[in-house]
Amino acid sequence: MPAYNTARTLGSALRSVERQSERDWECVVVDDGSTDATAEVAREFARQDARFRLLSVGHGGIVPALNAGIAACRGELVARLDADDSMQRRRLEKQRAALVARPEWAGVGCGVRLFPRRAMTEGLRAYERWLNSMRSDTDVAREAFIECPLAHPTLMLRRTAFAELLYRDEPWPEDYDLVLRALAAGHRLGTVPERLLHWRDGSGRLSRTSARYSIPAFTACKAAFLASGYLKPTDRYVLWGYGDTGKALADALAQHGKHPSAIIELHPGRLGQLIRGVRVVPPEALPGLPRAPLLVSVAGLKPRSEIRAALVSMGFGEGRDFLCCA
Repeated sequence: MPAYNTARTLGSALRSVERQSERDWECVVVDDGSTDATAEVAREFARQDARFRLLSVGHGGIVPALNAGIAACRGELVARLDADDSMQRRRLEKQRAALVARPEWAGVGCGVRLFPRRAMTEGLRAYERWLNSMRSDTDVAREAFIECPLAHPTLMLRRTAFAELLYRDEPWPEDYDLVLRALAAGHRLGTVPERLLHWRDGSGRLSRTSARYSIPAFTACKAAFLASGYLKPTDRYVLWGYGDTGKALADALAQHGKHPSAIIELHPGRLGQLIRGVRVVPPEALPGLPRAPLLVSVAGLKPRSEIRAALVSMGFGEGRDFLCCA
């Protein structure tokens, strides 16, 4: 648990650890050079229960704090939790049981309940529904280029996997980077499809205050992994969708020398036009195009589901012939 100036919420987070039905745990709190009473709160919990450990480091940000915490962990499994969130009392028990039952999984997430509910926007509710739609390792892998399919503080990984991967200081989210690297390395990540984590949303969250967690940063992350993975054998791909998300993805992929060979669109004003020097064609023209990796960059669960169904009916296989990326 990395903690920086979280004295106000840390006690609640640690109490949720304390009341876990799984009793065989230790909790490493990494105080990232806090200037408030964070260390004192953690130290008091450690004084009362030796399973709590305080690790104090100089302020270096979340990535060094996370890696310092992983290095200090001694258990076979390492679970994440943020200092402003809390867990359902059976979270550790259920995630541990899932990893025991599925030895081929390197790690597991779980469903979330965002709070406080009163101020939640419809967009945030849709995001919560999408996260909670993950039911299996297949779902996690299929949805990985839409957004990070497992909420960071829900992760429980085998310590060997965490030690192999660690966190990187890149200009995009460290959790998404970790998940995409895990999947690229062949690790399977599953989920317990229950809401076992209360995930706080607020104006002070890093995801709201740091450019590292902006939409362009997520897009840059996707593009980097697509270029080094799915698109590695070719510099050409077919792009389905040239709205804001599709255009942004194409811009980011161009930085890696990857360019569309055709653009698929439904928008009547774009059909027949040249965009990026290639023809814009309707979906029914797709089977007649030279085969190339297909990226679907259309936002929204309903249109994405319709496109998936249409592609499958044309004989395209997801993960082999196409990926959904928005």
